[in-house]
Amino acid sequence: MQFLYPTFLWALAAIAIPIIIHLFYFRRFKKVYFTNVKYLQEIKEETSSRNKIKNLLILLSRILTVAALVFAFAQPFIPQGDTVKKGNNAISVFIDNSFSMQATQEDVPLINIAKEKARQIINAYSEEDKFQILTHSFEGRHQRLVSKEDALSLIDEINITPSVRPLSKVVNRQKQAISSQEENEILYLISDFQSSINDLETYTDTTAELNLLPLQSVQEKNVSLDSVWLESPVPMANQNNKLLVRITNHSDEEAEGIRLSMLMDGQEKPEGTYNIPARTSITDTINMSLLKAGWHTAELKISDYPIQFDDKFYISVNVPEEINVLAINDGQQNRYLTALFKGLNAYNLTNQNQNKVDYSKIKDYDLVILNDLRDISSGLAAELDAYIVNGGNTLVFPSANGSQNSYNNFLNNLGANNLQGLEKEKKTVSSINKDEFIFKDVYEYISRNITLPTTNSSWNITNYQSRAQESILRYRDGSNYLVKYVRGNGHLYLCTSPLSSDYNDLAQNAEIFVPMLYKMAIASTKTQKISYTIGQDEIIEAENKISSGDLVYKINGSEEFIPGQTNLGNKILLDVNDQVTKNGFYTLNLDKEKIADLSFNFDRKESNMMVSSSDDLNKLSESSAVNLLDGSLKADFSQYINQKDKGIVLWWWCLILALIFLAIETILLRVWSEK
Repeated sequence: MQFLYPTFLWALAAIAIPIIIHLFYFRRFKKVYFTNVKYLQEIKEETSSRNKIKNLLILLSRILTVAALVFAFAQPFIPQGDTVKKGNNAISVFIDNSFSMQATQEDVPLINIAKEKARQIINAYSEEDKFQILTHSFEGRHQRLVSKEDALSLIDEINITPSVRPLSKVVNRQKQAISSQEENEILYLISDFQSSINDLETYTDTTAELNLLPLQSVQEKNVSLDSVWLESPVPMANQNNKLLVRITNHSDEEAEGIRLSMLMDGQEKPEGTYNIPARTSITDTINMSLLKAGWHTAELKISDYPIQFDDKFYISVNVPEEINVLAINDGQQNRYLTALFKGLNAYNLTNQNQNKVDYSKIKDYDLVILNDLRDISSGLAAELDAYIVNGGNTLVFPSANGSQNSYNNFLNNLGANNLQGLEKEKKTVSSINKDEFIFKDVYEYISRNITLPTTNSSWNITNYQSRAQESILRYRDGSNYLVKYVRGNGHLYLCTSPLSSDYNDLAQNAEIFVPMLYKMAIASTKTQKISYTIGQDEIIEAENKISSGDLVYKINGSEEFIPGQTNLGNKILLDVNDQVTKNGFYTLNLDKEKIADLSFNFDRKESNMMVSSSDDLNKLSESSAVNLLDGSLKADFSQYINQKDKGIVLWWWCLILALIFLAIETILLRVWSEK
């Protein structure tokens, strides 16, 4: 047995008080005279003997009362661990308030049980201790130590949040708050310990004790609408744009009759019904008809119960007014090229002479075509390099009489293979790469009657593997006709033959020429961002339209707020910084002008309801710095915490004994004296 406050044992000297009272008070006897002396002698002897026994018992009860009171103040305990916590404590309590804590245990939400356990933990400590209350929200006010009363108030204010943090980050946040604050640093994690967030593989920090309090719920079945994305980087008006949807069954049983529907432009239509095997994801393609240019919003949802936070997915799609194409010519414009784009309503072709190109406006085009230029100036080469890196697409038709050095300098800077020499030989294209975006899904099948380009002259190019060249069209002899290079967020397309009909009949071949230019103009390595994830996508990239220093971007949803703003010239970065907490549609505004529609969705990290097994938690608790607490206890958790920190507490037994001994003294003084 040990004492929490052993210095109180000096008070045992107070035992001398009842002993002194006994020696100086109970030794006095009163003389009583009776006529019968012999009878009085017998009475005197009998009374004296009884008084001695009674006085000794009273003395013993008083000594034991004082001793029990002194022991109670010294707080004795029987230690159960290797160390016993003495002195003041800094306690951090993490309460998991993610979506999974809405699950129930005996019809009570886990979040309510967690809050009650947290209150009991706080109440197990003294008023002198300091506390931190932490949740997944990582609020600033939760990053400081508060009093016991304030800690209990903070617990009452906790609500479910869409934010989800790995438990390793939670523990680091706790240690930052309580480090070097008090003698004892104690951490508590109250959670359902979902596998998706439990990354606590090891914990070896002996300076702070880590206590795990797992709460178990009824395991519910769950099907989630995981993600939605466009197949094409740029959606087009008056076309069936393909939308890919992934749905996952997270349970161990097959999910039957899962219905998918899409609400768009005020109309909801069913898109399909699915039977999804256990622990399996399926991906389906649905058509999205966009009748006009501009922003469109759509809400996709599935039928699933009871877990519904991941059953809806919001998207915002921007259809460009038109696709702008710039053709840079050395002399006459190519009439076939001009005629082609006149037949495409959504495309706008601009022909410019090489010497009259406005470099500052190149960024406004979706595709730049270099048509048979004799040479590429260093200024144009530099502008095209920056343009491609930022997401632009460039198609090069080298001139048969062009400067090989000029072209190779341009290609080298872009990380492309070089021109080796012009081969004046008739060749026919025979192979199409249908896996590449340009010709993917263009043809259901390639018939023998399809007309492929034929050339009279073509450039040979090097074939360095380090240049990451992708072949799109090949000649019969295996040499390349059209190749692609990825640079930054854009593409460089290189045709090895000039566009002029004197060397190449591509411009007269609509079966290849039309889809090729159509898809090149909308190709991009950076797909349009149609949705954002709350808690993950904190930065939004937008076009910078600020013309005055007084203007700021604002985001409107359930309420309006001003995001953090970083000006990057043509673009601006907006930091929402945890200000979006509800899923749905938002608008980005500059002054009174709507810049964009934004869609935010809840994180799907907790869609998988699988929790860490008891074996996993037991392995973690094998460390001397980790305790696995029993979250299933129905009794007051405060006593459980006291026993954990101080062993078996005995002070209240001492207090009870003191009351018993005091009662015995009272009985001896009153009842015995009456006999």
